[in-house]
Amino acid sequence: MSIMEFCKMLEGSSVGVNIRESSVLFPVIEGLHVLGLSISVGLILISDLRLAGVLLRKRTAREVWSNFLPWLMPGFILMTITGGLLFWSHALAAYNSIAFRVKLVLLFLAAVNAAVYHLTVYRRMNEWDTADVPPMGARFAGWASLVLWICVITMGRIMAYTF
Repeated sequence: MSIMEFCKMLEGSSVGVNIRESSVLFPVIEGLHVLGLSISVGLILISDLRLAGVLLRKRTAREVWSNFLPWLMPGFILMTITGGLLFWSHALAAYNSIAFRVKLVLLFLAAVNAAVYHLTVYRRMNEWDTADVPPMGARFAGWASLVLWICVITMGRIMAYTF
């Protein structure tokens, strides 16, 4: 089964049709997606600005992260689940959308950026955690994350207006 056939199957399933054709279900899922996005990406952006040395300089990076994580993870989970449901309801349109494909690449790059940061600079956080301006690797990871998430959101909005 090709990816296109799988997308047709998803979109044509009872779940896909019910979400897409409901005057209540689709807007509720979309609203929850925006809520999850606001919580998770909003906190990621603040954390990234701390890594970049722009915000919250008097707080350690570890303190900022530990305060945000209990809120960030549920928001991220909500965003992921509702994003999957939105995809399910318009899978073929998403498959054919350049914006969706770019969004997936950007999400992958954001995940790679986070993984590289956690496997390198984060492991030496004890050395720089109290510094007003973190080391170049942390600043790069923060700025890269900011740019990537802004681009992910932009592609998501383009998708919303091109389906």
